[in-house]
Order: sequence, then structure tokens, then C-alpha cells
Amino acid sequence: MAGHSQFANIMHRKGAQDKKKAKIFTKVTREIISAAKGGMPDVNSNPRLRTAVAWAREVNMPRDRIEAAIKRGSGNIDSENYEEIRYEGYGIGGVAVIVQALTDNRNRTAPEMRATFTKFGGNLGETGSVSFMFDFVGVITYPATAASEEKMFEAALEAGAENCESTVEGHVITCATDQFGAVREQLEKAFGAAASAKLTWIPKNLVPVSEEHATQMLKMIDILEDNDDVQEVFSNFEIPEALLQKLTS
Repeated sequence: MAGHSQFANIMHRKGAQDKKKAKIFTKVTREIISAAKGGMPDVNSNPRLRTAVAWAREVNMPRDRIEAAIKRGSGNIDSENYEEIRYEGYGIGGVAVIVQALTDNRNRTAPEMRATFTKFGGNLGETGSVSFMFDFVGVITYPATAASEEKMFEAALEAGAENCESTVEGHVITCATDQFGAVREQLEKAFGAAASAKLTWIPKNLVPVSEEHATQMLKMIDILEDNDDVQEVFSNFEIPEALLQKLTS
């Protein structure tokens, strides 16, 4: 795994999302409702709900909004039925893109996804068309101040993680999806609440892109993430750090 580049990509995406609080609250609310509908409304017995609530706290969603979303999902209040859909395709220059969506109307969402891919020089493919280029794993992040590189690495492996990449910015721990809950729980006992913890798509290889293509891809991802039906967007393009700072400053 390309440690620094992958960490930079993860943190850039998180930073970009933090600037869109209203949109993020909508996405988190949908995830909480969907998680509560799919299991128990108790975070201790519903791993997906626990992850959703952790995401809500990560973006500073008010407690009353979190509790209201859980009630909506648990059937105490009428709510929408959201369907999980994964869209896959290629961006400009052959960059692979995965879009995770939660929608109450796939007949609305699919055309919007197709139009966005097309507008920025890409094309929407079938499910499975690019996911083989990624690993679906659990990703847990901690700030650099949480522990030394050696201590975090040892704790992560002992907890059952597959890898731990550390930089001056922080630690990124990856684990198999079926070990995600156990790894997170053990790390939180040692280091407190994680900065973030979720299941995610990590590219097996990163594809360097030109400044022109990078500009197009960042615009495309911004448009996709601005869509209320879209939860997260993943891609396998790599932007040099200097260029990333230039394009996002």
C-alpha cells in the first residue's frame, strides 16, 4: 500500500467533506436511519449503527439529531426506505471510480450518476467493472499524537489488523471487514476513540494523473459528493502533494 499517498488521499477527502457540514449531516442521517432499520437500534449490538454514530460524532453532529435519526430508523417515527447501491465506472484518463449511494429512488439516482460521469469525460459501467481494482477493508485512523509509530503498529497487529501505516500526520490501520469491530474495539481500549473508523474501498494501485486530469477528477468527485444520494466516492488516482495543495488551496 502506498502509505503517505493513501493517507493524504484519505485525509484530503475527509477535509473536503468537513467543509460541507449541511450535506454531510444529510448523508450521516441517512446512514444512521438505514443502519437502525437493518438491525437493533442499540449501538452496542449493531456494528453498522455504531460506525454510523461514530461518523456523526466525527463531523460534530448534535446529539439530538443523532437520537432522532436512530428513532426514525428503528420504526418509532415514519421514515424513508433507503436502498444501498454501488455505482462503478471510469473517470477521465481511465481512473477507476466507486460511488457508494443510499437512495430512496434509484430511477432518479442512476441517471444523475451517469450524467456526472459523462460530463467529466468518464463513463458509468456495470457493478463489478472496477471494484476488482480495490480492496474492501476496514480503515481506522488516529492522529500522530495518539501513540508512537512502533506502539501503534504493535497494538494494531495484536488486535488483528493487517497493516498500519504511520506518517507525521497520523496512523492509518487497515483490517479485514470481518475483523473491523474487534480491531476498533481493542484499539479504542488502548488509545481512546479513533479519529475515524469505517469500511472503505482502498485502491490496490494508484494511477498518476496530469494536472488537467486531476482538475477534472476533483471537480467530478465534488459534484458526486454534493449529491444527497451519494455517501462516499473512492478512486484510484494519485495527485502529487504539491499539485494537490495547489488545486485545493
